Amino acid sequence: MKKRILTLALAVIMTAALLTGGGQSALAADGSAEEITVGIASDLDSSLDPHVSSSLAGTREVLFNIYEGLLKPDTQGNLIPAVAEEYTVNDTADQYTFTLREGVRFHDGREVTVGDVVYSLTRAAGLETGEPLVATLAGVSSVEATDDSTVVVSLSAPDAEFPAYMTAAIIPEGSDPADGIVGTGPFEYVSRSPQENVVIERFDDYWGEKAKCAKVTFRIIEDGQAMVMALHSGAIDLAAHLDASQAAELSELNVLEGSMNLVQALYLNNARPPFDDARVRQALSYAIDKHMVIDLACDGHGTALGSSMYPAFGRFFDEELTDYYAPDLAKAMELLEEAGYSQSDPLTFTIAVVEAYTPHMNTAQAVVELLRQTGMVEAEILPMENATWYSEAYQGRDFDATITGMDASTLTASALLARFVSDNAKNFIGFASEDYDAAYAAAVSSTDADEQTAQFKACERILTENAANVYIQDLADFVVTQTDIQGYQFYPLYVMDMANVCRVG
Repeated sequence: MKKRILTLALAVIMTAALLTGGGQSALAADGSAEEITVGIASDLDSSLDPHVSSSLAGTREVLFNIYEGLLKPDTQGNLIPAVAEEYTVNDTADQYTFTLREGVRFHDGREVTVGDVVYSLTRAAGLETGEPLVATLAGVSSVEATDDSTVVVSLSAPDAEFPAYMTAAIIPEGSDPADGIVGTGPFEYVSRSPQENVVIERFDDYWGEKAKCAKVTFRIIEDGQAMVMALHSGAIDLAAHLDASQAAELSELNVLEGSMNLVQALYLNNARPPFDDARVRQALSYAIDKHMVIDLACDGHGTALGSSMYPAFGRFFDEELTDYYAPDLAKAMELLEEAGYSQSDPLTFTIAVVEAYTPHMNTAQAVVELLRQTGMVEAEILPMENATWYSEAYQGRDFDATITGMDASTLTASALLARFVSDNAKNFIGFASEDYDAAYAAAVSSTDADEQTAQFKACERILTENAANVYIQDLADFVVTQTDIQGYQFYPLYVMDMANVCRVG
């Protein structure tokens, strides 16, 4: 009870702080909101360089509004023209030709040229340094301008997925984002106060449809209850990635339900005991009833998953894997006994979880209780700050298990599956399989859609059969807005498009 009172007291203090100095958003003469305030659960990367700031999904959410590539995704998962007006590909899928759109301007007022595009892609692909800043562009062998409106990108090997990587940001030639954040998107960067907020404003010379609100302030609110109270009080206009219980507390406001488009799992460190033993990993997969986790942690909202792919990826999603490990407590206990564990000598490990992400914490609590039912597993939740989790668990790989969500930065199957290739720098769970590596290589080199789909599904099956992780769900994404806010749209990627959000009435 004392802990609950303290949490509420802190939440009241935080909400009061949010209310000071801000007040209600003013309206422009045409009725559009001069400012919309969005609550986000964690701070952004220290660097806002669009070619390197991809470690935290929240960073991509904000930068989506500032930067654009030659192409960009729409709400249906299609790639649509942005800085480029159109593109063509040769018969061998190793050379792509882009025609630039006329009249696209940077936020500093300059018109985009082929020099800017060549510089941006050369920088992102690391052609001059040998170190790609954007890993998906490692296969680029050259970027050349053939005239004032045409850029040809050549690859070292065929890649039918390559257009999806052309969402990489176009920045001014010779520029360094550390010295100034300049993009071509519907909003331009204004300011940032670490641990407090990021401010962007409408770019009135945007080439496409102008943003409907003049200013957006993203306010960092790491405490979940404080986020709820800030919505209650009107201190913020919108918050995404809430869980079902938080949304239920805010039923008087607009509650939208979509999908987070990520793979939430109990990610296991395959590179060290006890999870270097496949029997242990499989035992946990049998012991954790994902459907019960969704019921217990998410009030039944969420889509059960069985591998590292979610439904928004259509033809690549293999629904047959969802219940590959049907709940079987007896089987789980049998495998644990084979691995040398018993009720008197149980399996013990910690589950690292970012404390600010309420859905992951709720899932962790449900997982711990389900594992306890075996009588042979004692798991302990290890709450962490986001930055600590990223540096120690993700980058340092110093963890037993962790519950988090892995999302795709591009509209490609490889965006979800590349990280499990044995020598991939993002393979933070240390999974290693020659069969997986071969299937993945076959998938990315194939120019036949059916063959590529079959190989990517083979990768997913290998992950599942080896119980690389205990797969749980694609979390439901609850977005709550004030009743006078409209226009929020869900994407099949982890982005937050503020261009169509506005205040009405």
